[in-house]
Order: sequence, then C-alpha cells, then structure tokens
Amino acid sequence: MTISPRLIFRWTAFLLAAGYCVRMLIFGGWDHFAGPFRYLTVWALFCSFWAFSRMMAIEEERSERRWDGFVCMTAVINTMVVFLYWRLYFADPTSVTSDGELGAWHLELYLHGLGPALQVIDSIFIHRAYRRLGAALVWLLGVIGAYVLWAELVLQPLNTFPAGSVTSGLPYRFLNSLELPDRAVFYGSNLAVGVVILLIYAAIAWDVRRRSPAPATP
Repeated sequence: MTISPRLIFRWTAFLLAAGYCVRMLIFGGWDHFAGPFRYLTVWALFCSFWAFSRMMAIEEERSERRWDGFVCMTAVINTMVVFLYWRLYFADPTSVTSDGELGAWHLELYLHGLGPALQVIDSIFIHRAYRRLGAALVWLLGVIGAYVLWAELVLQPLNTFPAGSVTSGLPYRFLNSLELPDRAVFYGSNLAVGVVILLIYAAIAWDVRRRSPAPATP
C-alpha cells in the first residue's frame, strides 16, 4: 500500500484519538460515578476514535461501509464541544472546570481544538461525507438525546458533585443552578446550534465535491 499524505493524516488522527481515549480511561478521574463519561467532551472523543477507526478500515480496504451519518454527527458534536466549552469557560471558568483552572495544556489543546479540527477536516475534505443528511440528523438527535437522558436520569441521582442552587450531580456546575425548564431550553438551543452546524458543513462539503469531484476513497 502506498504511503500517501492522506494515509499519514489518518494514521495520525487515529493514533492521537486512541492515545487520548486510553489516557482518559486511566487518568480521567473516577472519584464520582461514571468518571470522565459524565462529560460530552469525552463522548465526542470516543466517537472520534470510532470514526477514525472506520476511516482507517476504508483506507486500508478492510471495509466498504462508509458510516456517513455517524461521521457527520461526530464532526458536529466535536464542533459543539469546542464552541460550548470555550464560550462557557471565558464567561465563567468554574462553569466547566472544577476549580476554574485549565488542565494539562496538551489535553486541552487536543480535546477542545486539534482533535475536533482533525475530525472536521476528514469528514469534509477526505471522507467527503454529508451526502445523507437524514442519517446524520438521526445520529445527532440520538446522541444528544441519549446524553441529556444520561445526565438527567442517571448522573443527577447518582452524583452529589458538582452542586448548585437548584440541584446537584449534573456534569457541569452551571446546570445545577438552572430549573428543569431552563435546562430544557439550554438543551434545545444547543441542539438547534448542532443542526445549524450540520447544515453549514453540508454546504461546505457540497462545494468541495463540486469543485473537486475526485473520489474520496481508493
């Protein structure tokens, strides 16, 4: 198999995602129920690992299944993580961190910058997904819905940290100071943001395919 820039890119993206998944499992912090899996960032990380593993399978001709809907959803979820994390952090660092301080620089750079960027680049310019928006939308609704139910029905009853003025146990401190209707508005507004991001990426991907119609896979 020829070693091409595309293959190098995908191996790099895959190995980085795999390495940070292993790091998260070992050093992610298990002081509270569900450990690092309380956070949407970690859900996005593991989705990226699976997406990159499927892209490697296609690249090495071990699979023909494209996983377009899942790949699109993963790129959108990662973008949402970046947008939400930095917006909330710059508004109030304690809303998304335990003490208001960022963690290891390389971890923050990967989880809230480089990793999502690699996923978006692959999905638009290499894999050339966003052809089946229905499947992508179903995946997006399913993952966000599952995370909201996970937070509200599992994490909240089984955790006492962090605590807010209304409740406790929800993964992000600020959520615990919102009443349920206000949390529902927050969840719904961010789902709407996710749909807009999906449509924007679909438009960019369409333009890429129009300008450079070469096949995305060998």
